[in-house]
Amino acid sequence: MSEKKVFDPLYSDRTDISSIGHDVKVVHSLTIRDADDKERGPETLEVRVPITTAMGGSDFPDGGLKAWLVVFGGMCCTFTTFGYVNAWGVFQEYYQETLLKDSSPSSICSSAWIGSIQYCLVFLPGIFVGRLFDLGYFHTILLSCSALLILATFLTAQCTAYWQFLLCQGFVVGLASGGIFGPTMAVIAHWFKKKRGMALGLVAIGSSIGGTVIPIMARNLIPRIGFSWTMRVIGFVLLTTLCLANATLKRRLPPTNVVGGLFNFRSFRSATFSCYCVSSFFVFLGIYTMLTYIDVSAVSLGISTDISFYLVAIVNCSSGVGRYIAGGLSDRYGPLNIMIPLTSFAAIFTYSWPFAPNQASLICVAILYGLSSGAYMSLLPSPLMAMGDPSDVGRRLGICMSILSIGALIGPPISGDINSATRGFQAVGFFAGSTILLGVILMTATRHLLLGKSLGKI
Repeated sequence: MSEKKVFDPLYSDRTDISSIGHDVKVVHSLTIRDADDKERGPETLEVRVPITTAMGGSDFPDGGLKAWLVVFGGMCCTFTTFGYVNAWGVFQEYYQETLLKDSSPSSICSSAWIGSIQYCLVFLPGIFVGRLFDLGYFHTILLSCSALLILATFLTAQCTAYWQFLLCQGFVVGLASGGIFGPTMAVIAHWFKKKRGMALGLVAIGSSIGGTVIPIMARNLIPRIGFSWTMRVIGFVLLTTLCLANATLKRRLPPTNVVGGLFNFRSFRSATFSCYCVSSFFVFLGIYTMLTYIDVSAVSLGISTDISFYLVAIVNCSSGVGRYIAGGLSDRYGPLNIMIPLTSFAAIFTYSWPFAPNQASLICVAILYGLSSGAYMSLLPSPLMAMGDPSDVGRRLGICMSILSIGALIGPPISGDINSATRGFQAVGFFAGSTILLGVILMTATRHLLLGKSLGKI
């Protein structure tokens, strides 16, 4: 009879797992309360369970009706959050050229702040909602943020001034989207392990569908029924998808009160986790630049606005293909092995974007950029899910998302300032492409820290 201690450097003080024969002994430190609610102090609880269950192996459903309904609900969530936010490029062009044309803060940099705040707030609340998710408040967060997102969309229809759009479409839409998106990614880890890449890829397709459908809706409806009613129609679409999401999304694992508080600085003792978080920051510093400005750059080339707005939809549509393909490949070869080369291609296409001389070449760059950047976006949570206990996945995702949100916040406005200073997009493409490439280098370092060798699935 042999005994082997198994522990993770991030979580070893919380759970002790010892293998004895075909069973394991899981030892938790618990605080016991009497009937009169007085603490009796910490005690030890020993539970013998099959070794595959304790290590989170074969107990993952990895399929079945309930699991795939969760994936469908996740698609609805990403449709209404990332899909809506990724359509910002169309709104920026409309505000800049039409609705806010005569407003003093309607410069390319100032209007970019609305979109960049959205991008930031999709991720920034992750540190709070991730912790609440671990504690079991999933449906409370989902329902309240769904109501807030719908309300903000209907209020945007009434906006007429820059500060109103900044408040409703920037802050409130972004904050509500962040409250929905973070827990949605975490709940996937409850249901899938072997097929996690495929599940995340399918969930991420929802954002591509939303990022394709919403810009086309906006462009075709605004001339017919006006901006206000267009936003109301979008609001009713979001209401439908969020009702479906609230009905189908369910967590599987019980709530857990993980040690370390809201922001667990002990996590950064892991060089792997720290390196991955920093790499994500640099990638997000540049990855939204092309999506934000591609239609504006097309207009500067003399391309008709009737065509240029479709570029945002093209990027989002092709990213859906990239997300699905990357999800399947990651299950076979490992997420980082797929993310590193494809994100490198995203950097290359960002470099080449400002040098596209005509409509055909710009469409080609948009398709290729969408394919490669979509792969990164869909697999972003996957390495984090493998860096520790599934019960702590909400906080782990939340910490990383809060860090990368700063890059998403400042990236597009910095690019706008560079454009204003240089009166062109060549320097913008160089800045954004370089930050993405730096993120790829750090991602490669993360892979080496995890694997410890050149070849292997990770």
